Amino acid sequence: MKTTLLFLFILLSNVAMAQTAETYAEKLGYPKGKKVLIIHVDDVGMSYESNQGAIKAIRNGVANSLSVMMPCGWVPGFVNYWKENRDLDAGLHLTMTSEWKDYRWGPLAGKPNVKGLVDPEGAMWRSVADVIKNASADEVEMEVRAQLDRARAMGFEPTHMDSHMGTLFAKDEFLERYLKVGMQEKIPVMFPGGHNTSIQADERMSAERFQMTQTIGKQLWDAGLPVLDDLENTSYGWKGPENGDKSEKALQKYKTEKYIHAIKVLKPGLTMVIMHCTIHSDVFPHISESWPTREGDYLAMIDPELKKYIEKEGIILTTWREAMERRQKVK
Repeated sequence: MKTTLLFLFILLSNVAMAQTAETYAEKLGYPKGKKVLIIHVDDVGMSYESNQGAIKAIRNGVANSLSVMMPCGWVPGFVNYWKENRDLDAGLHLTMTSEWKDYRWGPLAGKPNVKGLVDPEGAMWRSVADVIKNASADEVEMEVRAQLDRARAMGFEPTHMDSHMGTLFAKDEFLERYLKVGMQEKIPVMFPGGHNTSIQADERMSAERFQMTQTIGKQLWDAGLPVLDDLENTSYGWKGPENGDKSEKALQKYKTEKYIHAIKVLKPGLTMVIMHCTIHSDVFPHISESWPTREGDYLAMIDPELKKYIEKEGIILTTWREAMERRQKVK
């Protein structure tokens, strides 16, 4: 019992110190005490519905950033749009898994080069656990670089990088390679290295793990990259109204209320709020049964009530591009 209480005291002390320290948002020149949000859409390039959901969530709503799954079939569709709309804040959703039953993809590095990333069907593994079990850090880094190379070959220079299904955060050796590529290529990477209030509660982070995030945050900052103060990553678990109503009106109301609550409890600083937006179609439910939460995310982003709340609270919206521009001006 004494050991548990001591552990808890150390963890709470670390959190308190992080919350009172200067935030990375402040270091970037944002006002003290303000919530600064990157409202970010994952899984672009996975499908036509994913592309349209992300684009419309940004153009017609409050979302302001996205990332692309380079091994997937609808990447050209998005990149061709991006070439005519380069104001979009678009990064890479580095992909090491292929999780769906009837729609799958393989690695861009070439299957013979990254055998540990390939399952018996010739696609990437379905689960993060299988990647951890079978893939080496060298193979993961090779695939990360292959996905970046493909983007650049298409004329698409990403504003940032993050991780599909969190695979690159699931093993320290993978995380090390992800951070290495970001620092070497001078591309901002999604990593919460600040007070981490939201992500710490979500993941029940240990004191040791929290201290590791602080060390890496400083390392990224010293390498000239912007750093997140926190990460809000719970929206995928918001499945829909308890009564099972999956109508657009019900999904929108449910998701908007969830986002308002999540944003309300965030602490000041630079926070990335993660979601997955798709427009409605008869096809997407055949790709994934997650369609209600994805459609709900899209509907929430275009809901005037969410925009009204953000404006009323004086919340600042920013992008990875702007964060990097600000970081480059900091001595």
